[in-house]
Amino acid sequence: MPFWLFVAQLATLVLLLGLSYRPLGDYMAATFTSKKDLKIERGFYRLIGVDSRVEQSWPVYLRSVLIFSVLGVLFLYALQRAQAILPYSLGLPAIPEGLSFNTAISFVTNTNWQSYSPEVTMGYTVQIAGLAVQNFLSAAVGIAVAMTLVRGFASHRSGTIGNLWVDVTRATLRILLPLSVVFAIILVIGGAVQNFNGFEHVTSVTGATATIPGGPVASQEAIKELGTNGGGFFNVNSAHPFENPTAWTNLVEIFLLLLIPFSLPRTFGRMVRDNRQGYAILGAMSTIFLITLISITLFELQAGGSATQAAGAAMEGKEQRFGILGSTLFANATTLTSTGAVDSMHDSFTPLGGMITMLNMMTGELAPGGVGSGLYGILIIAVIAVFLAGLMVGRTPEYLGKKIGSREIKLASLYILMTPTLVLLGTGLSFAIPAVEQSITKVSIWNPGPHGFSEVLYAFTSAANNNGSAFAGLTANTPWLNAALGAVMFLGRFIPIVFVVALAGSLAAQDKVPATAGTLPTHRPLFVTFVVGTVVIVAALTYFPVLALGPLAEGLH
Repeated sequence: MPFWLFVAQLATLVLLLGLSYRPLGDYMAATFTSKKDLKIERGFYRLIGVDSRVEQSWPVYLRSVLIFSVLGVLFLYALQRAQAILPYSLGLPAIPEGLSFNTAISFVTNTNWQSYSPEVTMGYTVQIAGLAVQNFLSAAVGIAVAMTLVRGFASHRSGTIGNLWVDVTRATLRILLPLSVVFAIILVIGGAVQNFNGFEHVTSVTGATATIPGGPVASQEAIKELGTNGGGFFNVNSAHPFENPTAWTNLVEIFLLLLIPFSLPRTFGRMVRDNRQGYAILGAMSTIFLITLISITLFELQAGGSATQAAGAAMEGKEQRFGILGSTLFANATTLTSTGAVDSMHDSFTPLGGMITMLNMMTGELAPGGVGSGLYGILIIAVIAVFLAGLMVGRTPEYLGKKIGSREIKLASLYILMTPTLVLLGTGLSFAIPAVEQSITKVSIWNPGPHGFSEVLYAFTSAANNNGSAFAGLTANTPWLNAALGAVMFLGRFIPIVFVVALAGSLAAQDKVPATAGTLPTHRPLFVTFVVGTVVIVAALTYFPVLALGPLAEGLH
């Protein structure tokens, strides 16, 4: 891709996101503050026995999230195990127990980690009734949890933070479903496949036979990106021409995975009645995104290493129709959100370029993050930044009129400590347990040395942050990795949610503290810088040692 075309695409992306920021952000704020239910929503509430006018306390809301998600895991597991007797199974057998466990957790947690080739493993019923449904519901849960934290800041002496069933229903029916329908049609126009043809057997011009899989691809592709899910219909994900046919559909998919996360700061500003706060959060997100985009692009364009220099460019694992620049833009966007979809193979990136994709996840996927999870993640960082600023000036820290006391900072600290703990513990155990280490080095890793270590580190980083992308040279469909990554995905999703919802309840119960001359302004560039600095320091101090064993060792060799 010529540089001028990349600049034009990037400018178009920024323009589209800018044009969407206010209308979509305002619409989502109206969706979650409205007292009116749609007719179809009222019928659904009657069916499940929910009174939409009754809000929940934070413990009840949290229990609802956990029960809803566990039931989703059980249903999706059972559906996979029963695939052989389901209609439209395409003659495919039942999914093995370990893989079913891993996949069920993966899609319910919005991770969409795939230790299998989807087109030859999952029939249409499992794809549509199982995986695609969870693409909607897991995204809706993320948005719902984010709304609890926003309500915590916006409320005054309240014992409630919303109603999960109302939030999930509205997020699905009013936001995710309409947008998915529109963009599925756009992707079909762009050449994405949408059929139920199964496997087509064709004869090539040389007389050889080939099998071409079809399926309802475009409809799943739209929500896969919009909901920052990432699980592909085909093994190579958005690098496959049936999913992502052209350079302009590539831009559409990047726009989709950034659309809701970059609009949610506006929703936040509207709900706390100060749009400047939304702009500050957007500014922090955009700054991080720009820094990492420049970094990963420069590393890939430099083509570090003798092999890539001999080839003239780091094009291994990249599609000609996207080029290096289209691939780095997609890679940066997918790892800074919780999407994990790929239009190029991150395992083939230069060592330092691949490291940036890992760092994007290690920072917590905050810029702009997954649908919902990005907003509540960066608000947690903002709470910590306010606390640190308060320590510097000797004042009780406040954010949006809410005091950040010991309870609040403990919950925020536990949130940011949880994911690194899972990443480092999972990676360490994979090499510390003799039997597991033998399996990893002899079966899973095809690239020994620092790069092989990076593949395992990337897998646990992706799982703990609910991203789903991979250094795909790793064979992950093994008993240990199916179980360990499944556990890490589950804990990495729901333990942080526990802390977020508890923090929302604590903030909602407080009264507003009036701003004084000594209150830190949280809508100015200084605070944006402080938030970005907090993100960088937390990630650098936590992950630098382990990065030195993998991508840094490989890249500086």
